[in-house]
Amino acid sequence: MAQPAIKPRSNEGSAVRAPLTRERVLRAAVALADRDGIDGLSMRRLGQELGVEAMSLYNHVANKEDILDGMVDVIVGEIDPPVAGVDWRTTLRERVLSARRVMLRHPWASVAVVSRKAPTPTVIEYMDSIARVLRTGGFSAELTHHAFHVLGSRILGFVQELYDDSEQLAGSPEVAAMMEQLTDRYPYLAEMAMVATHDDQVVGTGCDDQVEFEFGLDLLLDGLERLRVREGATAAS
Repeated sequence: MAQPAIKPRSNEGSAVRAPLTRERVLRAAVALADRDGIDGLSMRRLGQELGVEAMSLYNHVANKEDILDGMVDVIVGEIDPPVAGVDWRTTLRERVLSARRVMLRHPWASVAVVSRKAPTPTVIEYMDSIARVLRTGGFSAELTHHAFHVLGSRILGFVQELYDDSEQLAGSPEVAAMMEQLTDRYPYLAEMAMVATHDDQVVGTGCDDQVEFEFGLDLLLDGLERLRVREGATAAS
């Protein structure tokens, strides 16, 4: 009696692992940091996320510092390109606000950017594109240099605040005691603290970060426009 033919084993239902690449490693690192924060990132945990041994990662990245450089490149790559056919102020404002949206999607990113010892080629290319917006918008090289100093980290969508006024601090006994002292000893600071809300746009106590970010950005852009016009008038005279 003939034996029944043996059917080949089907791969249906089994996971097919995608090949490991540098891009896949970096995007997995970004996803891990989004979920667990930058402090949760390690070669071992990243390997677990990708289903490989940590040593396998070294075929695609040199070390953790290289991973952080690459992660910064990934998020800078998410910033929207400039819109053609609009003035320098609109172009720059939209790019900076796009960078801001990227930073809000990846709350750990500003820490990673600040921690880098030197900008990567991707970051340098982005900075050059910002300089190009200013130069083609009528700014001299010198005024463009000043503009970079004034805009600072806003170019990448974040600011380093003078102090932390987050909601986590707002309800603490230490802050309550400090506010009581402020009222008596520092009336102008106390007055400022009392108006640090913006049309109910923030829940609880503290500043609305987006309002403050755009306020500072618009103030800087307005000032830069006045300097550009003044410089042009001086050159023409």
